[in-house]
Amino acid sequence: MRAEAQAYVDQINDALALLRRFLDWDRALRRLDELNAKVEDQSLWNDPKQAQAVMRERRRLDEAIAATRAIERERDDTVELMELAEAEGDEALVDEGVASLAGLAERAERDKVAALLAGEADANDTYVEVNAGAGGTESQDWAGMLQRMYTRWAERHGMKVELIDYHAGEQAGIKSATLLLKGENAYGYAKTESGVHRLVRISPYDSNARRHTSFASVWVYPVVDDDIEIEVNEGDLRIDTFRASGAGGQHINTTDSAVRITHLPTGIVVQSQSQRSQHKNRAEAYSQLRAKLFELELQKREAEANATNATKTDIGWGHQIRSYVLQPYQLVKDLRTGVTSTAPGDVLDGALDPFMAAALSQRVTGEKVDVEDVE
Repeated sequence: MRAEAQAYVDQINDALALLRRFLDWDRALRRLDELNAKVEDQSLWNDPKQAQAVMRERRRLDEAIAATRAIERERDDTVELMELAEAEGDEALVDEGVASLAGLAERAERDKVAALLAGEADANDTYVEVNAGAGGTESQDWAGMLQRMYTRWAERHGMKVELIDYHAGEQAGIKSATLLLKGENAYGYAKTESGVHRLVRISPYDSNARRHTSFASVWVYPVVDDDIEIEVNEGDLRIDTFRASGAGGQHINTTDSAVRITHLPTGIVVQSQSQRSQHKNRAEAYSQLRAKLFELELQKREAEANATNATKTDIGWGHQIRSYVLQPYQLVKDLRTGVTSTAPGDVLDGALDPFMAAALSQRVTGEKVDVEDVE
């Protein structure tokens, strides 16, 4: 077999091995049989809520298992066909087989990522909150770069982006901003970005051209849908209203339409000023609060699971610092994963995809990601 074809086969095998390990293949097959038996039990449908949960889990497992088996079957058929073609000296058919393996390798990578995004809220829409750290204009400019980077990344992946809250910087960038990303697996892809982001560069705002280090924090939390129950005691909330900031026409700066909600037990503060109506801003802020409380619960469950499973390797991304070194020709290196990327344009647009892919793979496998250049 050609070296090129063997490379594609190895790539497919690696993806399938990771899929099987993540699914815990034997356990997944037994669980699917159990769920199929439950679906056939008529008493299940007496509780619609439980029935929905069972059907959702069954569909997820069935799709993952079917996709894995389909890739294995197509790989074996293609390899067998190529061996026959090589024996008969049919180069055209061999080339067609190589092309088929290349497409199958891409499909295996996509299915691998889809299977890895199997958390309770991975398929949900997500909020991305960016806050500038200490450092004045330099950090505010860095926070603005991050906000534009996440916006452009989401738009390139077909997601809808809404600006929920925005506070402009004094000279450049932003003090804080909250984005709502709507799309398939939005939270699953973006959740690895939670944490502190550090940028090292020669500051364009320093007349002496000195090297500056800037910090910005990013918090990613999922939109809580009707399938997830979050109880919030109204007595634990402090609700403040104020006038929205920034340009917005005749109405936005003349009434107390912006809403800020503080959850007293946890100290979580959320606010919304994107809507003209105080009622709509209150609903949006309340939705953000439920989402943040759910994210805290997910982190608590993950910590408990790690404490009871000493063999599992996991990384507390919320306490990690992702560092970027902005060098000439816009070469950016993520010091957390070791991935470098060429970032076109005036900001980091285009650099996020390899960073997020590497972080997701490292988060799931616990293995160090090798340094690689991504054109």
